[in-house]
Amino acid sequence: MPGPDNIFVLTQSITRGAKTGIIISFGLVSGVLVHTAIAATGLSIVLMQSKMAYTVVLYAGAAYLVYLAFMATKEKAVNLENGNVEYSTLNKVKLVRVGFLMNVLNPKVTLFFVAFLPQFVTSDGWPLATQFSVLGSVFILQAFVIFSIIAALAGRLNAYLNDQRFWAITKWSKVVILLLLAIFLLL
Repeated sequence: MPGPDNIFVLTQSITRGAKTGIIISFGLVSGVLVHTAIAATGLSIVLMQSKMAYTVVLYAGAAYLVYLAFMATKEKAVNLENGNVEYSTLNKVKLVRVGFLMNVLNPKVTLFFVAFLPQFVTSDGWPLATQFSVLGSVFILQAFVIFSIIAALAGRLNAYLNDQRFWAITKWSKVVILLLLAIFLLL
């Protein structure tokens, strides 16, 4: 089941092109560095055992998704010329930051790292920090490949979608999806 990160890359790549999706993917996988560090230092256990800390991250993540939905309501249709999106107005740092915050503020990713990564760490062999670093790096690599494939495939769709009605439907679908993701995150 695709999570919020996959769906966000998909919708952004359809509406803004593959390049945007790949830049956002870089931000998303950068957020994995934070989750890896949290898991490696044991802070993830504290976060998961502290109801208040978990709730703060949960509400911050949901609020950020609502904010992204609000910002999506202000988007204008993308001008397509020969199947290419105009990138001159895109701020790459902002796109990376959006992906990074979206990943870091998703407590389910932290939960995944708490439940998944420690299963592959052993007390003998490499130091724990090295093991966590290697596992986090492998996860980052595979996530970036998957996000980039999603971005590339979805970005190809925009070459065929130069209809203003499509953009209106896509814009409001993105708003609804982001709001639903915020609600599901809270549930």
